[in-house]
Amino acid sequence: MSNPGEADLTPITDRRQLAAWFADGCKPRGTWKVGTEHEKFGFFRSDFVTPAYEAGGRPGGIRAILEGLAALGWEPILDDGKPIGLKRGGASISLEPAGQLELSGAVQADLHATHLELQAHLRDVHQVAGPMGLGFAALGFHPTHSRAEMPWMPKGRYAIMRRYMPTVGSLGLDMMQRTCTVQANLDYGDEADMVEKLRVSLALQPVATALFANSPFTEGRPNGFRSMRGQVWTDTDGARTGIPGVVFEDGFGFERFADWLLDVPMYFVMREGRWLDAAGASFRHFLDGRLGILPGERATIGDFADHVTTAFTDVRLKRFLEMRGSDVGSPAMIVAKPALWVGLLYDDAAQKAAAALIRDWRLEEIRALRAAAPREALSATIRGRSVRDVARDVLAIARDGLRARGLGEEVYLAPLDEIVASGLTQADRLLHLYDRSWGGDAARALLQAEV
Repeated sequence: MSNPGEADLTPITDRRQLAAWFADGCKPRGTWKVGTEHEKFGFFRSDFVTPAYEAGGRPGGIRAILEGLAALGWEPILDDGKPIGLKRGGASISLEPAGQLELSGAVQADLHATHLELQAHLRDVHQVAGPMGLGFAALGFHPTHSRAEMPWMPKGRYAIMRRYMPTVGSLGLDMMQRTCTVQANLDYGDEADMVEKLRVSLALQPVATALFANSPFTEGRPNGFRSMRGQVWTDTDGARTGIPGVVFEDGFGFERFADWLLDVPMYFVMREGRWLDAAGASFRHFLDGRLGILPGERATIGDFADHVTTAFTDVRLKRFLEMRGSDVGSPAMIVAKPALWVGLLYDDAAQKAAAALIRDWRLEEIRALRAAAPREALSATIRGRSVRDVARDVLAIARDGLRARGLGEEVYLAPLDEIVASGLTQADRLLHLYDRSWGGDAARALLQAEV
């Protein structure tokens, strides 16, 4: 999402520009890097309340955290004069709708650098938030709070989404306020490479949802799911979420994906540093100068780039690929996320092996697995095999792919190996603690998951 003053103002005069925008992301194999993003819930350790943007009568708030981090060398990002994020080098810190703190890491050459970046970020957060009595928990869904108990951040686009979301799904506001994810961003070499990577990663995203499942509580009680966050996405907005069938059609490529995006309803347009409400409007109309809120004005490349970020598919194609199907978890699990996908997709032999693994899976089978994974996790099945068994094969392929890189990165798969070996996800372990040690107090999950 562009920040004020950063958008590409090139007018779109030919729809081939849209496919070309994606094609500009193609990179030679030797330059491929990895980016990692993760979100986490803030909470006051004294009573587990989520901090609001302004401190109020408490010793700290989200704004104070941003200001404290800015003092450590980050440049503020403003929305209507208020700090709503930070940037430094190629990294940024941003706020999700209820104040979930997100690190969008810089692109890194290897997983060791990703690991070091995460450690440095968490040290900074502890230094700033600790004296305020605040902790941050890495869970896929908030374990205790209702929507009404979650605050809202003063970001213009969130006000638009807050109004629109309930018109297209029953859980969109839960997605905004009560979920946290970890995602890995990877490069592609050319259009054919992008197509294979996107198909493989979409098909295996339910396996990742199961492996990283870490959200078994809702409003203080077990919710019947291992990944409530994964379930929330099934009823957020069907026009822009899930596994788009177009990806598996013959002839799919940059142009077909761009055309699919034109039918994803708009959310907003930025003009003069402000977000204008275009929720539900057609980007095709915008291309033709027929957008109601900007009559006669045609879309720019920057407008299209912003629109791309409003597609919430399980894997999102931008000028790189975003693996989006996982709950956030422990620091080891945060680094395991890029380790899994780098291992599968950055070595040619590993990528071909992963493609062979899913080659005969039909779209309806993949979607059925996606529907089952949030509740059943490792016990969900596809073609008579459990996800646990499939995950064992996937991890073997990923490990071979990382070993082929020769950097010793396969160590970061260790927490996933343990999950497959034990059959217990992070969610299962939390449920065990809830039943055996916590006396039914789900708020303890915040402390257990503190990073």
